[in-house]
Amino acid sequence: MKKAFTVMLTLAVLAVFAAAVIFVLRADRLPLEYRETVERWSDEYGVPPEIVFAVVKNESGFDAGAHSRVGAVGLMQLMPSTAEEIAQKLKFPQYDLQDPETNIRFGTHYLAYLYRYTGEKWKNAVAAYNCGIGRVLGWLSDPAYSSEGELTVIPIDETRLYVEYVLNDAERYKEKLNEKSGD
Repeated sequence: MKKAFTVMLTLAVLAVFAAAVIFVLRADRLPLEYRETVERWSDEYGVPPEIVFAVVKNESGFDAGAHSRVGAVGLMQLMPSTAEEIAQKLKFPQYDLQDPETNIRFGTHYLAYLYRYTGEKWKNAVAAYNCGIGRVLGWLSDPAYSSEGELTVIPIDETRLYVEYVLNDAERYKEKLNEKSGD
């Protein structure tokens, strides 16, 4: 019994240590790949570049060839149906979601739309990017989940963590971009 407890305690300590190492490694990695493309489409659609970088980091880890288990594609992990709607709005008869230029353009366009549609709050837009606009609009209409047009409670753990990671990374990207532009 004592040996089993010691093994379990050791495994728990190792798990906490591994989680701490992963958190530090994740926190230190703020790539600026595709910076020119991100800045071009951020300017065009009025989305802060730090938001775009943070979404790319959290969605694909900057892997242009990324595919999710649910079918999302590319750097910003766009669903093909969403990409098709965007392509129609932007009058793109053909496109490749694995092309970084196209994926960042479409994803940034979509973020701008979500921002406007969910009350011009990035927290709301980022949540909608993760779990869908319908859910977020439902939460925004319920005082148990929102106040003054902004989400205060996100009842889905995955979405709550996603929003936290993206917004924290966006703050760090903002600092990094300001440092780089000050050179």
